[in-house]
This record gives sequence, structure tokens and C-alpha cells, in this order.
Amino acid sequence: MSASNTVGQHPGTLSALLGRRILAGVIGGLAGGVVFGMLMGMLPVMASMVGSASPWVGFAMHLMISIVIGLGLTVLFGNRLLTGYGRGALAGLAYGAFWWDLGPLVMMPLMLGMPLFTLDLAALLSMMGHVIYGAILGLTAVHVLKGRHE
Repeated sequence: MSASNTVGQHPGTLSALLGRRILAGVIGGLAGGVVFGMLMGMLPVMASMVGSASPWVGFAMHLMISIVIGLGLTVLFGNRLLTGYGRGALAGLAYGAFWWDLGPLVMMPLMLGMPLFTLDLAALLSMMGHVIYGAILGLTAVHVLKGRHE
């Protein structure tokens, strides 16, 4: 039985599917965020966005952002893009690259009064971290979404 037939026959299933996508976003976002956070040397910069210099505050912010971004992929696109491990990895890589453009090249510089689209070694390392994050997010989300639904 396909998911669309299941949804039509069981009214509670739609919310269960959304719940599964939310769970996938939280777990995938945390998994990718932890790995990216370990690779990242910019935790004090993250903390400075909320007026702190603590790397722990930066790491906490990074994980919260990682979860929110993970939810964006899984809730909005999980039923279309995260249908298999290959698609999940590719969708995650592209999603990570999108957030590299939007986050460290646009949003963070705007918040910190820095120039936009600065491409230097730090930006390239950040790009690597974002695509690694995305791949881990996509693969982990597929794994959660493929879990037992009963």
C-alpha cells in the first residue's frame, strides 16, 4: 500500500508522517551539527552574534541552528527528496551548499557588520563543513524516515 493510500484511509497517518519528518530533522540536524561543530573553529564568532565570547555558547547556538535548518529540509522536502540514501545525500549536499551561501556569506556578515560574500580560506573551509553537514543530515534523515511506521 502506498503512503498516499495509507493517508487517505487512516486520518491520523498524516500527522504521524509529519511527526516522522520532524524527528528526522531534529536527529539529522543534530548529527550533522555535531560533526560540523567539531570541525568548526568559528564557535566564538557564532557566540558573538548573541554578545558572548564562549565557544560553548557558540556550539549551543550552532546546534540550535543545525536543528532548525534540518527541520527545513525534512519538513518541507522530506517526502520528495529524502526517498533513498543516494537522493538524501545529494539533496543534503545541495542543501548544505545553499545554507553556506545564505549563512556565512550573507546572514552572519550582515549581523556582524562585515562585508558580504567574502571568499577566503575560512569561507572555503566553512563551505566544506556545510556540505558535510548537509550530507550527514540527508543520510540520517533518510534512515529515520525509513524507520518502522507501526
